[in-house]
Amino acid sequence: MADLELNFQSDVDAVQRIPIIEEMLNMICNATGMGFAAVARVTPERWITCASYDKLNFGLVPGAELPVESTLCHEIRQNHQVVVFDNVDEEPDYADHHTPRIYGLKSYISVPLFLRNGDFFGTLCAIDPKPAHIKNQETIAMFRFYADLISFHYDAVTKLEQSESRLKEERELSELREQFIAILGHDLRNPVGAVQNVAQIMLRMNADERIQRLGRILQDSSLRMREMIENILDFARGRLGEGIILNISDEAIADHLDLIIAEHQLIRPDSQIDKSYNLEGALRVDGRRIAQLFSNLLGNALTHGSKDQPVLVTASNSEGIFRLSVSNAGEPIADNLIPILFKPFSRGAIKPGQQGLGLGLHIASEIAKAHGGTLIVSSNVNATCFTLELPMAVSPGKV
Repeated sequence: MADLELNFQSDVDAVQRIPIIEEMLNMICNATGMGFAAVARVTPERWITCASYDKLNFGLVPGAELPVESTLCHEIRQNHQVVVFDNVDEEPDYADHHTPRIYGLKSYISVPLFLRNGDFFGTLCAIDPKPAHIKNQETIAMFRFYADLISFHYDAVTKLEQSESRLKEERELSELREQFIAILGHDLRNPVGAVQNVAQIMLRMNADERIQRLGRILQDSSLRMREMIENILDFARGRLGEGIILNISDEAIADHLDLIIAEHQLIRPDSQIDKSYNLEGALRVDGRRIAQLFSNLLGNALTHGSKDQPVLVTASNSEGIFRLSVSNAGEPIADNLIPILFKPFSRGAIKPGQQGLGLGLHIASEIAKAHGGTLIVSSNVNATCFTLELPMAVSPGKV
């Protein structure tokens, strides 16, 4: 990666946030008798001070740079080897080296500093214009230890920064979620409700067949818009962490089912819906959610089923199980679509006039799961049937 693409300021800031960095550099100077110690970020093109302890007035503060070619750290970056000498005048390998001449150094030690993932970061180094007793295993081991400690703290600091950044993003996402839900809940529901009211008024009017047909079209469109809004809203809640929210109470579930059937029958007067209930006692469910699930299944059956065959609705509760089935004749669902049928946006082959988001079955399945139940499908040449099964206790009372 080119240096221009690197964020060196973040490296400097991360080292600066290491709580004991100044104390470590101070201890290095005290232990070695040297006047300057630093942590440097070293790349092929740059040498940047990340932290320093300076008793020599060398002038390198965090963020300050040296020409990388003028430093011994440039060589350390290439070979990953420690460079150390007590007195440069007594070192054949470095007596004529340009770095000591440029900066007036006599004693020098620098060890490579690696990140926890193994990447080379830079060096931990110390210098002084006077000779020092540092070319020994104890001092080198101390520098290696401090380099590892700096690497450990750097990793902890950067991970903390990443966690804080993710937390900030999650807070912003939460705010966007609330705004999104508010728009769906208010700005879209209200005009859809107005359209639905107009459609109902038109259907009650003593008008000709053309007005009645337009009223049914409006009613049908408003119902589908309302269902799409509810499905999108629930999908957004699920993906953004809130999930399907239930309000459990004792419900006369047959009333909810009849209301949905009447609603669909109103906008599809030519369709036939046959129902059969065997329900005893009130059921502890979220009635509105069960109605939403049933509306998705019934609308799906009316849309995709044979127009000349009735849709069959059966509901029963026995032996602690509530079952609700919606069955229609027509072309069976392809075998390859069955495994993905309840995934969001899985619609299969779309026929003209059967557009949709592909969220209805997904939301229905999520409502079933929220109740601790299952939604299963069977499909063959005879019929396609979706069945909800909920384990539950039955409360006494009218269904």
